[in-house]
Amino acid sequence: MIIKKKNLTPAQYLVRGYFVVILLGSILLMLPIATNDGQGLGIIDAVFTATSATCVTGLIVVNTKEAFTIFGSTVIMLMIQIGGLGIMSMSTLFAFIIGKKISLKERLIIQEDLNQYQISGMVRLVQYLLGFTFVIEGTGAAVLFLRLSQDYTFWKAVYLSVFHAVSAFNNAGFDLFGNSLESFTGDITINFVIMILIILGGIGFGVMLETYKRVKFKKATLQTKIVVVITLALLVFGFIVMFALEYNNTMKGLPLLDKVLSAMFLSVTPRTAGFNTVPTGALRQSSLFIIIILMFIGASPGSTGGGIKTTTFGVMLVTLKSMITGKEDMEVYNRRFERHIVYKAFTITMLAGTLVLLVTTLILIIEDFQFIDVLFETVSAFGTVGLSTGITGQLSKLSRVLITITMFAGRVGPLTLAVAFGEKQIKGIYHYPTEKIMVG
Repeated sequence: MIIKKKNLTPAQYLVRGYFVVILLGSILLMLPIATNDGQGLGIIDAVFTATSATCVTGLIVVNTKEAFTIFGSTVIMLMIQIGGLGIMSMSTLFAFIIGKKISLKERLIIQEDLNQYQISGMVRLVQYLLGFTFVIEGTGAAVLFLRLSQDYTFWKAVYLSVFHAVSAFNNAGFDLFGNSLESFTGDITINFVIMILIILGGIGFGVMLETYKRVKFKKATLQTKIVVVITLALLVFGFIVMFALEYNNTMKGLPLLDKVLSAMFLSVTPRTAGFNTVPTGALRQSSLFIIIILMFIGASPGSTGGGIKTTTFGVMLVTLKSMITGKEDMEVYNRRFERHIVYKAFTITMLAGTLVLLVTTLILIIEDFQFIDVLFETVSAFGTVGLSTGITGQLSKLSRVLITITMFAGRVGPLTLAVAFGEKQIKGIYHYPTEKIMVG
């Protein structure tokens, strides 16, 4: 009997690729050389940390500064870089190095990994992506070095600068200071460099490419317009709300400039970054809820960040406006998008919401934490943000497994994950009769 080998879909290849990187990273973090105590991490904590790094989340069950050696933190940094750029982007880089030609199947996987809607120009996009990444990270690291060299020895400052530039641009949130960036609350250089890296990493490589080519806003693609407008709107909204809510709370006693910097950082970091300059656990519940919303929306397609994405949120808003105004087409900026885009946006939002609610409910059953803290932790994991009110290290092994799964789903994408595990249906040659149904 001949068994026909089943061809894997791009989504399945992608899921397996991330799984392999997490597996290898976990093994390396379990080695005695990876931790300062010489014992290595336990399997649950190793998988959790490797997933958090590869999925560029930043949630930690052990303090990165205190727990890991240079080897361990370097492994984490490499996983952040691989996870942030995407499995296929890094594979393409190695292919470039050895002179290997990129096949059609590999181009399809790159398309899935970078969340692009067309296959043409995939290799060129990866070339730009890699160039942008190394130039931006290198520039960020250089500026950070100039600042950190004032407080640390030369090589220590070099390592800290490179690690945090990679972590910030890839929206990971891992730090080697021990308390994120709380020691630099009023430091203008550190704050602005990290914020710029976070925004550039989360805005999407397609937008960066159009900016690089100096495409005017009027002539930009609809996706770029939606990304820019939604991103700016969320940043301004977040700044105003955080400044108002935390002025006399976590920012109390700070100079006005430091309060402004703190509010700006609180607005930027939910873009899936995970750094914090004020204690997250001390924020008001209203502030935590606003941050939950920002984390759920997340970054933009083709970026290093997670969440349902700014474009998904934008499509939902345009659809809502069209329904309210009674328009047949979903129109914005003198363009319209097809209905299958609306279906996809709705599906992504529903899958993400279902995952968050399910994991939150299960952890509430298992643990004895406040609802807002558990919801915050779960959305942070799904959005690959890494912010926490401080409960991560107190989670039981089962809860850590649930958060690990959530981080993986958030990075790969709930729809991609569903497609990877689902069976592809053959398109029917007939349609059932329609029938009206009352809603609302």
